[in-house]
Amino acid sequence: MTIDLASKIEAILFSEGGTLPRKKLAQVLNESEDAINVALVELKQRKEGSALSLIETEREVTLAVSEEASPVVAAAFERELGREVGDAGLEVLAIILYRGPSTRAEIDYIRGVNTSSTIRLLTARGLIERALNPKDSREYLYRPTVELLAHLGARNTTELPEYDKITSELAAFEESQKAMNNSLTEREPFEDHASTSEPLSP
Repeated sequence: MTIDLASKIEAILFSEGGTLPRKKLAQVLNESEDAINVALVELKQRKEGSALSLIETEREVTLAVSEEASPVVAAAFERELGREVGDAGLEVLAIILYRGPSTRAEIDYIRGVNTSSTIRLLTARGLIERALNPKDSREYLYRPTVELLAHLGARNTTELPEYDKITSELAAFEESQKAMNNSLTEREPFEDHASTSEPLSP
């Protein structure tokens, strides 16, 4: 029996049980990366309407629970994850999932506390990963891993529950905080001047 390349990729991903780089798939199957990419398009179409979905990033691919089956999986995972990483971890994950790739300073700003230890925990658990920030080489951006999306039953972050509502609320919160900080900054020179002025004569 001869199977096509898309089926071979499905078998490899299933047996691996995790994420594989596109380059690794090409090496294992002795195919060009272009051929792998074409076959991945075919495999993604086949998985439509089934219990599994193909999850992709620019570099990696994996098989995960489909959108139709995701509510049960997400509920079970949320209970398990809550016990594992705690409320602080869930808050940081929510920010990264709904806000998009964020620096530690941005996450700290939204939560109002230092999150370095929580970020280390989430990174060690394989739930988030760091990448170089193209806007500032001195800091990293933190983003969800393919494994996290797979556990949540989402092919990408836009499929998360109430994605549009929560992202807009986060953006509005950040804008209000910036406006408040700017207002305080503008008032400081006046307040400093008042505090150093001589008292009025009785």
